Amino acid sequence: MGLIIGPAIIRQLREFQIGQYIREEGPKAHQRKAGTPTMGGVLIVIAIVVPTLLWADLSNPYVWMATMSTLAFGAIGFADDYIKVVRRRNLGLTGRSKLLLQFLMACAVGVSLVLMTATRQYSTHLMVPFFKQFRPDLVIEPLRHYPHIWWLAFTPFVLFVMLVLVGSTNAVNLTDGLDGLAIGCTVIAAGALTVLTYLSGHAVFAEYLELQKMPQVAELTIFCGAMVGASIGFLWYNAHPAEIFMGDVGSLALGGAIGTVAVIIKQELLLPFIGGVFVIEALSVILQVGSYKLRKKRIFRMAPIHHHFELAGWSESKIIIRFWILALIFALFALTTLKLR
Repeated sequence: MGLIIGPAIIRQLREFQIGQYIREEGPKAHQRKAGTPTMGGVLIVIAIVVPTLLWADLSNPYVWMATMSTLAFGAIGFADDYIKVVRRRNLGLTGRSKLLLQFLMACAVGVSLVLMTATRQYSTHLMVPFFKQFRPDLVIEPLRHYPHIWWLAFTPFVLFVMLVLVGSTNAVNLTDGLDGLAIGCTVIAAGALTVLTYLSGHAVFAEYLELQKMPQVAELTIFCGAMVGASIGFLWYNAHPAEIFMGDVGSLALGGAIGTVAVIIKQELLLPFIGGVFVIEALSVILQVGSYKLRKKRIFRMAPIHHHFELAGWSESKIIIRFWILALIFALFALTTLKLR
């Protein structure tokens, strides 16, 4: 679907003059990319949501949760991109307002999962990589027995979900700086999630690998498969030199989708390995900002870290391919943890 409707969406974006505005403090080589159609994440969202609605069981609550989370985070990114286009500069929503909206959406996902614990469709216990029996509960059990403050018992769980989702969306967003970098890493991360989702929903495999049995989660395999396909379709047009950029509408939607699926299938703690490159990119920004504020010194030539390698003389294609290789290594390692316990 992405391959088929891609040219039409690129043509429409050009007609609407929705072009990328390059930040002035970025690498000088990126200035030539100014004017490339952005907001291509609309293509990704369509290619994820439409196949999911066509082929998934729409009575399954997890399918709707993942789909609505993708649309909600995508809507935040759409608003950010739209403001950039209207203002004709690389400044959309303020950082504070964008984070607030992300936390609100993540809170809604957390509360929805809490409500599903009442019907035993979901468990607040964590699956810890490398450990079979250690499964801590994020609910303060004694508080559940007090009629007026029972909801406080679920506060740690909801806060944890918010941290995972907001971290995931911003990590993907920060990685989206080179042609095909973020979407290539997403193909690999989504592929790993497809495997994990299938195993978690399969009674025999889940029992053999000692995963939490969640039969209804099997339907999310369709959603994850659609995410892989949509990402591959978009990569066709986003490969260097890019004909289209995903923009925040794409990066936030994908980050929200990856984070939501990881929370649903109880692989939140495995997410840093599944999306290892995203984590490295986010950490490079945190370390750079922290170092500059505390010591007035920079650790990297520029953050996120892919810009550091650009300024070090690496070609854009070399950075992209090497980061894809890293993403594949991380994803394979994440899958091996199923047996390394």
